[in-house]
Amino acid sequence: MRECVKVALPGRDYRIEIGSGLLGEAGAEIAPLLRRKKVFIVTDETVSDLHLGDLRAGLAAEGIVDVVLVLPPGESSKCWGMLERVVEWLIAERAERDDILVAFGGGVIGDLAGFAAAVVRRGIDFVQVPTSLLAQVDSSVGGKTGINSPLGKNLVGAFHQPKLVLADTDVLGTLSDREFRSGYGEVVKYGLLGDAKFFEWLEGVGPSLAHNPAALIRAVRRSCEMKAEIVARDEKEHGDRALLNLGHTFGHALEAATGYSERLLHGEGVAVGLALAFEISQRLGLCAQEAPSRVRAHLDAMGMMKDLADIPGELPDADSLIALMAQDKKVQAGAITFILAHGIGEAFVARDVEMSVVRAVLGDALATNRH
Repeated sequence: MRECVKVALPGRDYRIEIGSGLLGEAGAEIAPLLRRKKVFIVTDETVSDLHLGDLRAGLAAEGIVDVVLVLPPGESSKCWGMLERVVEWLIAERAERDDILVAFGGGVIGDLAGFAAAVVRRGIDFVQVPTSLLAQVDSSVGGKTGINSPLGKNLVGAFHQPKLVLADTDVLGTLSDREFRSGYGEVVKYGLLGDAKFFEWLEGVGPSLAHNPAALIRAVRRSCEMKAEIVARDEKEHGDRALLNLGHTFGHALEAATGYSERLLHGEGVAVGLALAFEISQRLGLCAQEAPSRVRAHLDAMGMMKDLADIPGELPDADSLIALMAQDKKVQAGAITFILAHGIGEAFVARDVEMSVVRAVLGDALATNRH
C-alpha cells in the first residue's frame, strides 16, 4: 500500500510518498533530482545502526554513491555547534549547489540538516527521509528548518522546502513505545485543529495504530494532507499556518523548562499543550466542557502525558512558564499568540487572550503537580 500527497507551492511543488518499503526505492525516487549520481546523507547514530544499510542499498541499486555524516541522537544536537559541523562537512566534501542533501532521521536531523542545506552555498536542495512518526507527519513537511536557542525552541532557522519526502512506514516498527506516542501527539493535533471526523476515527483506531499498517499509512497520509493544504495557503506563517501550532506554545515552553532533555519529548509537550489549550478554551467560554474532557480521555487511552503532573521533576511557576512562552516565534507586539478552539476540529488563532486565565489554569495544574 502506498499513498502520495502533493505540496502545491508555485514552482516548488513536491511529493510526499508514504508507504512500505520506500527505503529500498529511494534510489529510483531520488535519481531524477540529481545532476550527478552522488548524495550527501546526514543521520544520527540510532538511525544509522538500524536503517542506513537499507537506504544505501536502495541508492546503490540506481548507481548512486553516498557520503555520510553520523551525529549524536537527541534534541541537544539541534544547536549551533552541530550546525557548524554539518555545514563545514558539506563544504569539505565539496557539496555543490546542484547536489542533494538527504536528511535521514527524525525531526532533529530533518530540522538541522535542512537548515544546513538552506545556508550552504546560499542554498542546496535536500530530500527528507523521516524515520520517526513525528517527523513523518509534521517536521519533514512544510519547509521549516532550524535549531534551538538556549532562550527558546526553533528560534534560529529558515524556510527551505525539500524537493521530496519519502516516509517509509516500515521503519516506524523500530520506534520505542514512548517515541511512537510522542509522534502521535502531532497526529492527534491534526484532528483537533481541523478535522473532527479524523479525530473520531483516531479515537477508535488509535490504541492499535502501531500494529495496524494500513491504518498507520492512512493516519500519516491524512496528517500530511492537512499540513500540505495549510502550507500551500500560508507558507511562511502569516496566517493559517499558525494553526499547526495548536498545543505548541505550551509545549515549547515546557521543553525549554526541562532543558530540551529526555524528561520531555517534543510530542509529549505537545500532548500536554493540547490538553491545556482546550482547558483554557473552556475556561474562556469558547467551547463546551465536553471538548477538553474528550481530549484528555483520548490522550489517557493512548497512554500519553496530559497533565503537568505527568512530567517528571520540578517545573517553574506559572509566571516563569509564561515568560518562556513570550519567547515564542509567534509573539506579535509583545503579545503571545495562542491557538485555541471552539470545539473538536475547530481551532483558531487568538491574539488577545486574558493572561489571568492562562495564569490560573497553569497555577491549578502546577498545584496538582506539587501534590
